[in-house]
Amino acid sequence: MSTLVIKDLHVAIDGKEILKGVNLTINTNEIHAIMGPNGTGKSTLASAIMGHPKYEVTSGTVELDGEDVLEMEVDERAQAGLFLAMQYPSEIAGVTNADFLRSAINARREEGDEISLMKFIRELDKNMEFLEMDEDMAQRYLNEGFSGGEKKRNEILQLMMIKPTFAILDEIDSGLDIDALKVVSKGINAMRGEGFGCLMITHYQRLLNYITPDHVHVMMQGRVVKSGGAELAHRLEAEGYDWIKKELGIEEEAEEQQA
Repeated sequence: MSTLVIKDLHVAIDGKEILKGVNLTINTNEIHAIMGPNGTGKSTLASAIMGHPKYEVTSGTVELDGEDVLEMEVDERAQAGLFLAMQYPSEIAGVTNADFLRSAINARREEGDEISLMKFIRELDKNMEFLEMDEDMAQRYLNEGFSGGEKKRNEILQLMMIKPTFAILDEIDSGLDIDALKVVSKGINAMRGEGFGCLMITHYQRLLNYITPDHVHVMMQGRVVKSGGAELAHRLEAEGYDWIKKELGIEEEAEEQQA
């Protein structure tokens, strides 16, 4: 079992504190969901874990199996087993989907142990079929000209091919119609198991209708203020966040600056 531990994490953007002491422990074989109103620091948490240079960690720690993640370069975090599916995936002209995926897989393997071309093609074909993706997407430039739904499926294809230890999915359900949501959820559920842990950031219960989380956390004003099981998400869907604000005496939200 692997463990990702976030302790008292404080993060600022341009001198303004966004995260104000986040504590969270995620084990493999667990799926965690983070919910909360806009501007509470959810995307900031994802970006800070992966080392986005705009986000300054002012105090606190992030450890992966006891190793200091914050001391790692961005590529080292990926090689260590962390993966971020971004809310707005970048387009990269001149690099095909297939070339990107094979390079990303080999970056996590020892020199001399690169994945063979035939094994890569078999796995790619199988996973693209599973995600109901057109075959020609493998040779298209990374995310270039992709629709929003195609980009999100492509993020899940990367997840299934790279097989990280921990995935952070930042609003992977954003902009998806119901059919695409089902396919994306199918891919995430296929990853569940002893060697995989996941942190999903979402606004909506609808994603959690297809991926049942083991733990649900609510973020407000830069902190995790409440945690529970899947039933917590159902209550949030039914009642909103006002009951939590009243319970904890929270009057107003801090405004998050997005990357």
